[in-house]
Amino acid sequence: MNSEPIWVSGATRSGKTAYLVNQFRSWIQSGLTQHGTPGERSTKVLNETPERASPPLPLTSLHSSVPPLVSFSTTPEGVPGVLVLAAIGDNRIELVDRLTAATQGKVSLHSTTPLGFFQSEVTLFWSLLIQQLDLKAQFPVRLAPENEQALATQLWRSELDQAIGQQTSLTEVRLVRRLLDLLQLAALAGIPIADIPVILEQGLAGQNEALPFPEAEVGKLLQHWQNWCLSQGLLTYGIIAGLYWQHLLPNPTYQRYLAQRYQVVLADDVDEYPAIARSVFETLLDAGAAAIFTYNPDGAVRLGLGADPAYLAGLADRCRIETLTDRPIHCLGDDLGDAVVALATDPIFFASLPDTIQAIQTTSRAQLLRRTAEVIIEAVQTQQVQPRDIVVIAPGVDAIARYSLTEMLGKHQIPVESLNDQRPLTSSPIIRALLTLLTLVYPSLGRLVDREAVAEMLVVLSQQPANGQQSEAPHPSLLTPHPSLIDPVRAGLLADYCFAPHPDRPRLLPVTTFPRWDRLGYQASNAYQAIVQWIATQQSQLEQRLIPNAVSLLDRAIQHFLFGGGALPFEQLSALRQLIETAQHYWEVDGRLRRSQRFDAPAYMTVSRFVQLLQSDTVTANPYPVRPIGPDSNAVLLANVFQYRSSRRVHRWQFWLDAGSPRWLSGVDSLFGAPLFLQGWSGRAWTSADAMDANERRLRRILLDLLGRTEERVYLCHSDLATNGQEQTGVLLSLVNAAVPLDTGLLIG
Repeated sequence: MNSEPIWVSGATRSGKTAYLVNQFRSWIQSGLTQHGTPGERSTKVLNETPERASPPLPLTSLHSSVPPLVSFSTTPEGVPGVLVLAAIGDNRIELVDRLTAATQGKVSLHSTTPLGFFQSEVTLFWSLLIQQLDLKAQFPVRLAPENEQALATQLWRSELDQAIGQQTSLTEVRLVRRLLDLLQLAALAGIPIADIPVILEQGLAGQNEALPFPEAEVGKLLQHWQNWCLSQGLLTYGIIAGLYWQHLLPNPTYQRYLAQRYQVVLADDVDEYPAIARSVFETLLDAGAAAIFTYNPDGAVRLGLGADPAYLAGLADRCRIETLTDRPIHCLGDDLGDAVVALATDPIFFASLPDTIQAIQTTSRAQLLRRTAEVIIEAVQTQQVQPRDIVVIAPGVDAIARYSLTEMLGKHQIPVESLNDQRPLTSSPIIRALLTLLTLVYPSLGRLVDREAVAEMLVVLSQQPANGQQSEAPHPSLLTPHPSLIDPVRAGLLADYCFAPHPDRPRLLPVTTFPRWDRLGYQASNAYQAIVQWIATQQSQLEQRLIPNAVSLLDRAIQHFLFGGGALPFEQLSALRQLIETAQHYWEVDGRLRRSQRFDAPAYMTVSRFVQLLQSDTVTANPYPVRPIGPDSNAVLLANVFQYRSSRRVHRWQFWLDAGSPRWLSGVDSLFGAPLFLQGWSGRAWTSADAMDANERRLRRILLDLLGRTEERVYLCHSDLATNGQEQTGVLLSLVNAAVPLDTGLLIG
């Protein structure tokens, strides 16, 4: 197909994605007209619904001025192969929905993220890599981050022990994570492992406290790790990216198939893409593909996590540039963006901000959280704004703020949605109870369980479903726990008198072991005996080899004690789902290693490592759905700055929590050594002055982006003292002083 690629540049909410959708629709309409009727060419990406069968969306005057595509080169099915890319999964779903609606579902769309694209391509063309690299003919298995961390630690054990013994400023977990992150950064930047030592030597300039290894040793460790993973058929994101750009993309056979599969590329927010994505785009452009790229000069949310926006911007030289300057919907960034940035980065005395930006100031943080909740409650109760139109943003949302705001707003029936609240799996009592159950069924796990864990397990596993409770609650966070037949007091007595700790075989003794067991009551006694009997049955079946692995045992426990999950609120069900997925993946990797290394360790050893992995809080779960429905959709959003910017949400009111925190300027949302792996890196040592300059540019992007995502009001929430009692004098304090103080008379008493 012949068409000049289009580069769409514009600020936050300037209409870049709408431009992409409308331009692609005009291409498809032109192509369908020339190559056949819609009925002959229809290929649906989703089941067509009456809503999606509606007439095409109207073009704006700006978008209608873009000339349509002249000719299509189509796939054998009669439609062009379309590759749709978005920075993260949630944005991808929204973009595909908009494209499907705009084209009435007549085009097959392959939608993915850059990392997802690399993974699918490496997996799809694994046979080519087997031939090229002389690998063992086995299907690859991708390692989850927690497995990657654990296996790398085992592989580097001797080197880590020696390095950690020489210094105490860096823990083993952080050191392993830094090394693995270096491999991923290099792969996403198109840099071979052999060049990593040179980059570190030049960029760190002898900062030995950053990495307790000589630079050459770092390269050897990473090369050893990659070679070992490939020999076992295991892949990580870093290894996948390295295989793709270094071996698969240059392969002529693969390039031919790539060009045949995709004649159209739609890439949204390319300022969030890694450097090697540009090589993919250039390969497709060289093959004649049509393309639309959208780019936000003030975006770069993932800069420091592998993205290289400046390098991707070089694609504009091959495209027709369309610059969008006017936002379709007015926002605070239009009027105040430059002034707020200037005031934050270069404070001006006696400056003032309009009343669309107000300050909530208190002495302590506890007062600040309470005052913030009061403002939200009054605004909702007086119908000034709906909960869904409010967001509370902070450089980092701690457990205290999350719990306090959820409780205070929940008392007034205002639900709170935590955006990507990735708490450890073991923060859920249900998960802890199931892990305790594993230690009582499998032998030799007694050191992983204690009396408190047993008492909690008895309470959780004796819960009864409450009919209709879930439908009555306005939000999952407002649900009350299911009633338990064993209350915490009785569970504590049973754990004290009926739990027999033992390193090899901890046991739950009969209820009559407790001298005053009659005080427990009939229900609690029966429930306890049922748990003891179930454990004994599973132990017997384990000895008879009737339980394949711990995944099956966990599934049995969920079905028996937790009613299959059907009566649980969503956050608990989400944690259970993540537990089963993690366990399945863990045993899949364990099975691969057992077959390749030909060892047959006892099953309890694998269970022990799995329990310890979860107890280290490495695995997390998102307790809330991506797209809440029903009453849950009308909730106040709680997010940190990075999550909010990544999600591309928009709200009428924003509350900037902890406005005086220094983390607005120096918040850590990048990987170790990330600036050294950008294509534009100067090659000289990275200094504190460079870090300060990068932080100031990051702050400017944050302020412009946040102001571009609010339409009416911003509240700067500041407390003189932080949670730890220290005075807060962050970079946004000048904004707090210049903002209009909130009238305390408007607050709830």
